[in-house]
Amino acid sequence: MEALELFFANVPVNSGMAFVVVQHLDPNRHGMLPELLQRITPMVVKQAANRMKIEPDCIYVIPPNKDLAVLHDTLYLLDPVAPRGLRLPIDAFFSSLAKDRGERAIGIILSGMGADGTAGLRAIKEHGGLALAQAPDSAKFGAMPSSAIEAELTDLVAPPGDLARLLLARLAHPHQPSTTETPSQLENSEKKSAFDKICILLRAQTGHDFSLYKKSTVYRRIERRMGIHRLNAIAEYVRFLQTNPQEIDLLFKELLIGVTNFFRDPAAWAYLAEKILPELIRSNPNGNLFRAWVAGCSSGEEAYTLAMIFREAVDLVKPPGRVELQIFATDLDPDAIARARQGNYPASIATDVSPERLSRFFREENGNFRICQEIRQMVVFAPHNITMDPPFTRLDILTCRNLLIYLGADLQRKLLPLFHYSLKPGGTLFLGSAESIGNFDDLFIPIESKARIYRREQVESKSMNVDFPTRHSLDSFTPLPPPLPNMSPPNLQLLANQLLLQKFSPASVLTNAEGDVLFINGRTGKYLEPAAGKANWNIHAMAREGLRQELILALPKALRTGETVVIRNLCIGGNDEAQVVDLTVYPIVEPPQLKGMVMIVFHEAAPVKPAPRRRTGKQTDDARVQDLEMALQNARAEIQSIREEMQTSHEELKSANEELQSTNEELQSTNEELTTSKEEMQSLNEELQMVNVELQSKVDELSATSNDMKNLLNSTDIATVFLDDKLHVRRFTSQATAIFKLIPGDLGRPLTDIVHELDYPELKNDAEQVLKTLVFSEKQIASRDNRWYVVKILPYRTLENVIDGVVITFIDISEAKHLESELRKVRSAGSGA
Repeated sequence: MEALELFFANVPVNSGMAFVVVQHLDPNRHGMLPELLQRITPMVVKQAANRMKIEPDCIYVIPPNKDLAVLHDTLYLLDPVAPRGLRLPIDAFFSSLAKDRGERAIGIILSGMGADGTAGLRAIKEHGGLALAQAPDSAKFGAMPSSAIEAELTDLVAPPGDLARLLLARLAHPHQPSTTETPSQLENSEKKSAFDKICILLRAQTGHDFSLYKKSTVYRRIERRMGIHRLNAIAEYVRFLQTNPQEIDLLFKELLIGVTNFFRDPAAWAYLAEKILPELIRSNPNGNLFRAWVAGCSSGEEAYTLAMIFREAVDLVKPPGRVELQIFATDLDPDAIARARQGNYPASIATDVSPERLSRFFREENGNFRICQEIRQMVVFAPHNITMDPPFTRLDILTCRNLLIYLGADLQRKLLPLFHYSLKPGGTLFLGSAESIGNFDDLFIPIESKARIYRREQVESKSMNVDFPTRHSLDSFTPLPPPLPNMSPPNLQLLANQLLLQKFSPASVLTNAEGDVLFINGRTGKYLEPAAGKANWNIHAMAREGLRQELILALPKALRTGETVVIRNLCIGGNDEAQVVDLTVYPIVEPPQLKGMVMIVFHEAAPVKPAPRRRTGKQTDDARVQDLEMALQNARAEIQSIREEMQTSHEELKSANEELQSTNEELQSTNEELTTSKEEMQSLNEELQMVNVELQSKVDELSATSNDMKNLLNSTDIATVFLDDKLHVRRFTSQATAIFKLIPGDLGRPLTDIVHELDYPELKNDAEQVLKTLVFSEKQIASRDNRWYVVKILPYRTLENVIDGVVITFIDISEAKHLESELRKVRSAGSGA
């Protein structure tokens, strides 16, 4: 109640907003929240009813044992489906609100236990709404707001009173999205320059380029952030970003909000499960490892969905051999990848996942559902930028759902040939419901158009122009933006150097001493490819056949000697034919920032074809001996290099062993501390249970006392009005409504504002005098309807003997007064006789 009181106390009655209060209520108790809220706000407070139309400047409170939904600004009550203890009424209502109100939905998380509301806020954010949360340090129970804040979903965080003021200020400064502007209008407007500057700032701080994303989508998210900060012009927002680097991270998070859930577009997943996967399994029934890539996996729901339906397909087909599916799931957002790896989802997924699948593929844990180990082991999660990092290859299935719709036409034209390259012949491409292959119908043919499922067509590799993504190659795609105010314009030499680097430099890779890839220049797909299994960007794991062994020897040799190592005419296995390449390993000394790193350069070379000539038997034998001696010399050199590496590794292992022993001692000490903390927590939990029992006993006692007092006051048939120290109505009995025109909504109003039937203009003065002198007052007062009352005004004393108002009682003495009047008449008549 404290958070609600502070919030609504700062909301004016004419705000034009409607509020819906959703609490975790005991299903077996009558809800008193509407009456309690009515005391602290002049707005109308109602308990929500089925098919109740929402009106402005009203507060609607969820009734006990009900879920709440909204459709076309009308409230609907639903019977809870989840068992008691697993219900998430806030998530359910927020999700319904997001779908009904879209960008005009506002979700506010106040004090509470658990994580209810976090998933609902994500739905509101996905639909462009506003998300607010109470500052956890101002909440008695900070778990709910902390969960929303840790999920990075909140636009504003403040104490409840400040939240109300910030919300009113935000609504007083609306920033409507420019949905009417076409991309061309955005290009031609003055906003283009500021838009490019924002993309530069994003790329400089996060390393990701959003300039080729759909400008209308990116600009709509920018406008949301402008509205939160009450900025009118995008140029002002650019200056705000330059002076507030943390806002760049918040904008980056805003652009990465993933729209996903389990079994999204159920009909499409059903077709994949019933047609595509069984056919794939039957194509190799004796056992095989299939490969799949889920690009843009967000928090992992679609990757786990694919794993679940594959397991069901295996059960359906029952192949004689062991069939497995290795799923690579990638996303640009490292935080989303971290959540996906945990595989822990709220109870609200029960609306998307059938009870049978929940029972088989999930384990219930602390009110949430965690993916089972069988499914978790099928999926490898890794951060990955699909437009800048090398793709996964030799895939049987590639799903990229609801990602292409956010990318510009140039990026889409680049990615679809890349998807074709990544898939095996006959592989399956699965897109989102609003996506298509565009003009690439020569690369893919539709299997099921409605489900957006396509099969890879075999084409000649020479006729394809696949632009392999690298961290540098994307710059060649991006037009040079205008410089920021504090940046000098690029000179001719710099532009020429960039052109030479992009178009004429050989493919090369920058690595550290361990071989971890730090930078890629040019197209290295002929020489490197991601390895199967857990994502590994080490060049030894990525090197193709014929190159790996040479790199194992050349890399440490170049670092050890400090000299460039050149190996010529290496034959490397490619996709279609062998490649001949000259390998150069160059250890870097200058500049100091790159010292200790290695540049590995690949030069394409034409295969050497020696001219045929006749040899005598002796010449053939000599040549054979010479070849064997050369092979023996190379083998000895390799053995010597391996010995040196072994000695170095042995020393490193000894050092690592000492560090591990030290770490083990620290862990043992930490374990003892945790054991002590666990015992303290158990003791604290027992104390809390005892306090809870005592509090429940007090609540029951207070409830019984309240019932007794109510019956006592009603049975005395005495009208009673309780006033606070400001002479505002605190409580009244039902008999008092015959004297004063009181209704339940009058609680908190001054008594002098209430119309009454008494001929008692001194009532207020007498009450103030009693409150001041603590001496009770008693008078006989007549009413306008010819009734008489004994009016007693006494001080209201609390159990702590504190004066906190007055109590006014009205005893009806009309009958006694009438008898007294008749007696006087009789006496007057007798004395006259």
